[in-house]
Amino acid sequence: MKLAALPIYTALVALFCFNLRAQDTDVSEFQKNLAPYVKAPERAITKMLEMANLRSGETLYDLGCAEGEIVIAAAERYRIRAVGIEISGHLAKTAEENVRKAGLQKRVKVVHGDFMRTDLSGADVVTLYLATTANATLRPNLERYLHPDARVISYDYPVPGWKPVKTSDNDGYHGTTHTIYLYEIPDSLKK
Repeated sequence: MKLAALPIYTALVALFCFNLRAQDTDVSEFQKNLAPYVKAPERAITKMLEMANLRSGETLYDLGCAEGEIVIAAAERYRIRAVGIEISGHLAKTAEENVRKAGLQKRVKVVHGDFMRTDLSGADVVTLYLATTANATLRPNLERYLHPDARVISYDYPVPGWKPVKTSDNDGYHGTTHTIYLYEIPDSLKK
């Protein structure tokens, strides 16, 4: 594939993925725009989980879990509990089936629901692959629910107003570079 064709190819892939989410009739237009369905590459998932520094007894929440790749990888590799929140009924069912196929029903729960209306207080780690506008909209909930020292890992898009404690560049599809942001909830937000 010629280098000049890459932006067109990338745009077509994104449009295809967005259209898959757009066909889901149980998702509002506003919600589709906050979190269009685009898969993160496996190497990005691996790096996100490494940066999360998951420890025994912790729980990871993946907001917009799609087909469950992150929650399954976290439970398999780190033997922790994981909760995936997915607003699309079709994707939530697919994630539940993938969890069942992996034999992880005791450690992974998939919730068909709106992560903007979800109590996140049980999370030690939250993973995101949402647009910057979604991260900005979600930020007050993260600040309200997460305990001090909880970690938030965002792929590709920063959380506006927060300063990451660490970033990592990661190779994406077709030679593109993507940034992973690690944030920690400071004590000062909870006072």
